[in-house]
Amino acid sequence: MPKGKGPQGKRITLKVAKNAVRVAFNGRRRLDLSKMGIATFPKCILELADVEELDLSRNMLRKIPNIIEKFQNLMWLDLHSNQLDELPAAIGTLKNLTYLNLCNNKLTTKGLPEELTLLRNLRTLNLGLNCLETIPTTLGTLRELIELGLFDNSLTLIPKSVKKLPKLERLNVKRNPLPEFAKEDEPIDTVKRIESLYLVEKKDLCNSCLEMCQGERDELHKLEDVTPGPSNTPSFPSLTTPNSTAMDNQEEWRIK
Repeated sequence: MPKGKGPQGKRITLKVAKNAVRVAFNGRRRLDLSKMGIATFPKCILELADVEELDLSRNMLRKIPNIIEKFQNLMWLDLHSNQLDELPAAIGTLKNLTYLNLCNNKLTTKGLPEELTLLRNLRTLNLGLNCLETIPTTLGTLRELIELGLFDNSLTLIPKSVKKLPKLERLNVKRNPLPEFAKEDEPIDTVKRIESLYLVEKKDLCNSCLEMCQGERDELHKLEDVTPGPSNTPSFPSLTTPNSTAMDNQEEWRIK
């Protein structure tokens, strides 16, 4: 077995990489190496560093080297579904980036370099499904952000500087232990409660009040005497109900 820790992954040659270049719908050239079983960043793709889009998603990458800075034309970078626990400081040199997907990795708060805030043209940033416990307040400097994904982390606080980003339209913070989502909504009581109840004898009521009470009592008696009519719901007595057949093979279908 070759030396080194972790899976070796598939080796990408320059020929393979060149054949993976496509023209996207927006006219940009995209190098698509997704789902290739890559475990280490292929240095051969530096020969194609002039592409505008790079897709390395759904691989086994544990590290992105600082040579990523060679891709100065990048506007779109997809690294989702790898095994990254940190980003290189060189990520901040990709000043043209507008889209960065880091979802479904192992990124920690310490793994987010301060240089991430240099991506001033970034419009979409996805950090969902990682291991983040806090979000740097400095992300509030990314004033062009329109979409920010923070779902499925361990966040207990979203900085005000992030919440108040001027162009932010979509902020996904679902499935985080945030206090504002911890409190369950109190059930609405649809029954009006009587706060005070006074009992008086019949002889103490005036004639008008006595007549009103007797009228309401008579109405209640009429409702009690009404016999329910036949139901309009169709009945199919010859059909076997689902529960009756499930009783005999209950354990079997539960396993299935």
